[in-house]
Amino acid sequence: MANLKWKTPRSKTRSRRAANWKLSAVTTVQCPQCHQPKRPHFACPTCGTYNGRTVVEVRDERAGQE
Repeated sequence: MANLKWKTPRSKTRSRRAANWKLSAVTTVQCPQCHQPKRPHFACPTCGTYNGRTVVEVRDERAGQE
């Protein structure tokens, strides 16, 4: 079995791992019903449709504040 000649410093290991911790932007597509941006494979938060049919009833946010 091979033996290490030098132990890799902790800072080198951690800096190598830290390079892949970037966040990516959320992917959005256009809703075919209301043409608002929405996440793919999710119901539209604006109109409540998914795959051509209404699956979520959208409430008016101002209704509960009165």
